[in-house]
Amino acid sequence: MPRGAYCQLHGNTLIVFDETLNLSEAQWLGVFSLATLVIALGGPRRLKVPSPVSDIAAQLSALHWWRGIKIGELPEHIDLSPEALQWGRLPFEAIAARLQAEPVSELLSAAWTLTRSPQVPLMLPERRTGIHRYWTGQKFDPEQAFAQALVDNAKRALQIQHDVERSDAGRAFSNSTAARAWRWLVSHYPLLGSLLMQFELIEDVETCRRMDIPIAAIHPGCGEIYINPVRGLSFEEAKFVIAHEALHAGLCHAGRRQGRDPFLWNVACDFVINNWLVSMNLGAAPAGGLLFDEEIRGWAAEDIYLRLASDLRARRKLSTFRGNACDLLDNDPKKFFSDREEFYRRALLQGLDYHQACGRGELPGGLVEAIRVLTQPPIPWQAPLAEWIRERFPLPLHQRTYARASRRQSATPDIPRPRHVLPEEERVTRTFGVVIDSSGSMDRSDLGKALGAVVGYAQAQAVRQVRLVYCDAAAYDEGYVPIESLAARVTVRGRGGTVLQPAVNLLESRRDFPKTCPILIITDGEFEPDLTIRHDHAFLLAPGGRLPMSTAKPVFRMT
Repeated sequence: MPRGAYCQLHGNTLIVFDETLNLSEAQWLGVFSLATLVIALGGPRRLKVPSPVSDIAAQLSALHWWRGIKIGELPEHIDLSPEALQWGRLPFEAIAARLQAEPVSELLSAAWTLTRSPQVPLMLPERRTGIHRYWTGQKFDPEQAFAQALVDNAKRALQIQHDVERSDAGRAFSNSTAARAWRWLVSHYPLLGSLLMQFELIEDVETCRRMDIPIAAIHPGCGEIYINPVRGLSFEEAKFVIAHEALHAGLCHAGRRQGRDPFLWNVACDFVINNWLVSMNLGAAPAGGLLFDEEIRGWAAEDIYLRLASDLRARRKLSTFRGNACDLLDNDPKKFFSDREEFYRRALLQGLDYHQACGRGELPGGLVEAIRVLTQPPIPWQAPLAEWIRERFPLPLHQRTYARASRRQSATPDIPRPRHVLPEEERVTRTFGVVIDSSGSMDRSDLGKALGAVVGYAQAQAVRQVRLVYCDAAAYDEGYVPIESLAARVTVRGRGGTVLQPAVNLLESRRDFPKTCPILIITDGEFEPDLTIRHDHAFLLAPGGRLPMSTAKPVFRMT
């Protein structure tokens, strides 16, 4: 073997390697899998050998495949930039032709290849050796074998998926109390049947111990409901617990949290769900306490949360089916609560329609209303923003004054005609502050949409100017800006982190900015959680943004 080379390929059937090299077992596995992919993809047959360009083309394509399966690990030097790796998507012949037409030093250096040098070829013609090969009577075609292996693996994957679906994630053949309660809900309670079929029931002691689940929990993103078998729930208790967790997902409680405290929001939702389950007489609550209060029966989860947040001492007395932690597992709601939430919402609505059509029993009016509300399309964010501006700046009542003659006065000089004018005090206070998050995390297109809406609705309410302040790590005061030129003048100036308090302090400390004027903050939500604003204010959030704290002020979320 040439010095430094890992291996060489002789035809389609022989790999020669240097066993004296100091590689780990995982690295040898990566080297052999990459060399095998060169053969399986037909490099020695489809390309001219020996040739440095052919070696590079074959290894580029093989490396593209290897990064998808990652068998073992490659030595550190076998690494390329993302732009160079994109070449591997092309066929062998196309890569070789492109390398000759567009030489790239990063690729042609060949220091990243299995032979470590452009002078040492990787692919060589078939070599006669003393090794005896025993075949099954037909000529071995590595490309055909690789293609057949891909087909077989695809069939196997589909078969496994089919078996999982047929077994219904083990529920159909399990005779545990929770599994029997699950089947009862699916077959006897159409409201939850369609929704429960989208989840997998996990009854594993070790999993519940690791995740600290004393009774039950649900992970809508993974599509799993966890029941701790050590708890020993009765049949009626299992029905209650499973229905409780399913309603968490169907009513989109994770997506509706909107920056609130996770535990208090979980508890507020538990009060609402338990109230409905008790009203429906569905199962029995497990022993050990239940989040149920007649005083707040019929309240919305948002209202219950505000009550809980005002009395933090009561937090120590509250617990969910997961104890002092959330039984609604949603570590990263932004990651998956979009399509899945829509799916669960639609499943719950279908269950409601079927439940009512079959006459399977009465449901609480609050639950039916909550399900129907979730199925309605959301109000566009522009509508509440326009209402916020309209409430604070109603159209002014013009006054008539003879101090300034009307334009029609020249037509009839002998008849005095007053002009309609806006009072001076209205002109001074008819403005508001605009704080723009100018950090690099704000997208320019989102900022343009937000400012376009602000300009349009402000002009409709006769707002002539706004006080503009940019803010990232520091505040940049632009002074009063004519409303019609707001969108055209704004440019993203800062590139640091976002700290909004200096911008708010700047506005609130200026004597030429009246205390009655509101402030509109346009941001993506990535700012300090202890922001303090004394003026009336509202937040306009970029798509996907979330506030780092809870607020009772209006929040307009762009879509």
